[in-house]
Amino acid sequence: MAETVKVDIPHKLTREAARGRIESGFASLRQDMLGGMVKFEDTWDGDHLDFRARVMGQSVTGRLDVLDDNVHVEIDLPGFLAAIAGKLKGKLQKEGTLLLSKK
Repeated sequence: MAETVKVDIPHKLTREAARGRIESGFASLRQDMLGGMVKFEDTWDGDHLDFRARVMGQSVTGRLDVLDDNVHVEIDLPGFLAAIAGKLKGKLQKEGTLLLSKK
């Protein structure tokens, strides 16, 4: 059974700074996946991001909204990945917090 993982990651940055960090994070992710078996697509519309990763015939889709004080992320996992939803949520929270921490 498919599952949607939802995470809110608080930040103390401006929207523009938070979006910039997310854009660079996705650019790194895309670069890491080049030449691999994962196809990654992402499209920004203002402060809203739609993304999709495809691997071995399976698709993971998601949405991300950069807000004034947090980033809201939703990722739709297909049935075979639903078992790792809890781990994924924890990793998103941890990595997202690191990415959006003021430096």
